[in-house]
Amino acid sequence: MDSIADLNDMRLFAEVAERGSYTAAARALGVQTSKLSRRVRSLEEQLGVRLLNRTTRRISLTETGRHFHQHCLAVVAEARAAKEVVERTRASPQGVVRISCPVGLLGSGISQILSRFLLDNPNVRIFLDATNRRVDVVEEGLDFAIRVRRPPLEPSDLAMRQLGTSGTILVASPKLIDQHAPPRTLEELKDWPTLSVANATEKFHWSFVSGDGTQVSCVHHPRLATDDLASLRMAAIQGLGIAELPRELVQLDLESGRLKQLLPELQSTIGIVHAVFPTRRGMVPAVRHLLNALAAEFTTLEKMR
Repeated sequence: MDSIADLNDMRLFAEVAERGSYTAAARALGVQTSKLSRRVRSLEEQLGVRLLNRTTRRISLTETGRHFHQHCLAVVAEARAAKEVVERTRASPQGVVRISCPVGLLGSGISQILSRFLLDNPNVRIFLDATNRRVDVVEEGLDFAIRVRRPPLEPSDLAMRQLGTSGTILVASPKLIDQHAPPRTLEELKDWPTLSVANATEKFHWSFVSGDGTQVSCVHHPRLATDDLASLRMAAIQGLGIAELPRELVQLDLESGRLKQLLPELQSTIGIVHAVFPTRRGMVPAVRHLLNALAAEFTTLEKMR
């Protein structure tokens, strides 16, 4: 008895037992009496026992039918409870949302957005994987993963929603800047100590667009290479080298004077901050509302920079 039809027949049998007649049960269920009778007989044949005693005037439960009826009631109750759980989940944000986000983006405002969302939605829990590795959204059972990529974005079977944009700038500590002549071009920075995001090739270069639209680049050899943006930021503050970092990550450092921007006329290629998820269909309110909050508030952060 592991098919959906068997479970439906159990529900129909329970209704007949409760109502005491096929006619009353058929009226309550909105089905034909003859069809209801055939379904209950089919259930008895599947079980190999008689569940109901039938006379021309009334029906009654056999001893086996009485015990079976109690289990049927439990099945119906569990089915209704399961449906109510789904309906509650669809009605308002609640439940667990599993997401992944790069560490650097969390420090640039995403973590504050998540905290505010949890305060506004007390029935939601967020399980966050803070990692710079490329996660498999489907394989790891995530509701969505936040990524930042420079265009063009690669083709994917996943659904995508853009949350905002992110640009990078060159920064260094005032102490380090005071030790060198003010740079006029990107090429002049090659003799400075540098820091960089790690890559598999172990070849490092900066690439920007100058004020007149010219592409400029410079090869450098970093003292520290890591995929942890927080470590790069701290190393830059301590004067270990120049770092190319997301503006939103170092905005407070720029305002406080812990870091200064170098060659502000240079423009980086803008990265697209986006969320990827398996499908848009059947998205529960908790996930949909969180995506809406991220899109709205990340855009607000951009305007404040």
